Amino acid sequence: MNHKKNILVLYRIGYYTILYGTALILFWIGVFKFTQAEANAIKPLLTHHFLFSWLYHLFSVQGVSNLIGIVEIIVGFSFILGTRFVCFRKIAFIGSTIIFCVTLSFLFTTPGKWRIIEGVPITDFFILKDIALLATGFISLRKP
Repeated sequence: MNHKKNILVLYRIGYYTILYGTALILFWIGVFKFTQAEANAIKPLLTHHFLFSWLYHLFSVQGVSNLIGIVEIIVGFSFILGTRFVCFRKIAFIGSTIIFCVTLSFLFTTPGKWRIIEGVPITDFFILKDIALLATGFISLRKP
């Protein structure tokens, strides 16, 4: 019986670590979207993406970045609020699934993201982290 209790404790530690860690990442990246440096850095990704390129016809470079930052901050806070309220858990799941799938799609929509170095295909590895972060949304649906 003690073994099962230990496993449950470890599961809860892992659950809340990944949940709050993802919330922190989304919040931090979301806040960074309000800087000119980040707005300029994401522009090449967005201008080549069929879902986002049109935004630059409506908003400035900074305006597009700010909009994305607001969404990331809302989803980050939804992970935290989702520990208490089911409706926020669902928002976090849907929002993070969209965010991380879109981010991963940049690997296929942005020219020059893949290269071969010494026979090994490489990409911008910072985007690949979103494979693991994508799982957080699914895990968050069920509270331990």
